[in-house]
Amino acid sequence: MVRTASETLAGIASKLTIPAISAPMFLVSGPDLVKETCNNGVIGAFPFPNARTIATLDEWLDNLGRTLGEEAAPYAVNLTTHRSYDRLADEIDLIRNHKPKIVITALGGPDPVLDVVHEYGGLVIADVNSLDHARKAAEKGVDGMALVSAGAGGHTGAMAGFAFVPAVREFFDGIVILAGSIGTGRAIRAAEVLGADLCYIGTSFIAAEESLATPEYREMLVAATYNDLVLSNSLTGAYANYLKQSLDKMGVNYGGPAKAASMDLSNSDSKIKAWRDVWSAGHGVGSVRQIEPAAKIIARLKSEYEAARFV
Repeated sequence: MVRTASETLAGIASKLTIPAISAPMFLVSGPDLVKETCNNGVIGAFPFPNARTIATLDEWLDNLGRTLGEEAAPYAVNLTTHRSYDRLADEIDLIRNHKPKIVITALGGPDPVLDVVHEYGGLVIADVNSLDHARKAAEKGVDGMALVSAGAGGHTGAMAGFAFVPAVREFFDGIVILAGSIGTGRAIRAAEVLGADLCYIGTSFIAAEESLATPEYREMLVAATYNDLVLSNSLTGAYANYLKQSLDKMGVNYGGPAKAASMDLSNSDSKIKAWRDVWSAGHGVGSVRQIEPAAKIIARLKSEYEAARFV
């Protein structure tokens, strides 16, 4: 029997401490963070480009499949589907072989992977940052959407989450994940009341001891407030939230808009090297107070979330 997305989500929810996903963050989310979050009741996600080679990515997926027990939350993978991405075909082959329960598509439509994932009963979640993108994703037949709202770290959206969720709920009854400015258990509960099934939590987990972030990145994050963020499209042509000090350190001119250019994700390894010291954070950065294990971050979020449920 084929299970619906809501039935699959219900099975996943029974393994969650809080209704949350550790967001797939470029050059931050790796297998150690994924395992620690999954083992503590949060879906752990990572972007495929964080593994420098296909062989390394195969090892990561094999390790996660072997070491995460039945009681752990499932892991999710983040697949770049832009047509210029030079590893797309190889990464789809790995999805076919390893069968992750949740595949999140980004920087392109979900089309390349929908049939592959649905064939083995997995869920396809599309990252979307506008209502137009959300409607297109719904028409394609995705199981869920991650609504990247204003305040999200890295590439962000322009629409406030409190408007985005109800607007999408008018035409989509699948899984809705809210992303942007969610750094406390109370924010998770607020998103749930609004109509979201799950939340992305990103910035809080950058400071986790298990993340791939450098010590300098973590320290800059902990010291930062909202006033240390810069919203700019001068680097890629797409608006993103960055830590101003990291841009200053790299000598990046972020004052003006980038020249219009088509996205090119070929030669992806060299682009990873170029971006290693450009650091992002979301509007929830002010709630990140210290560098600590992911388990402690989750325990605090759980305590806040449970308190908010009974207010």
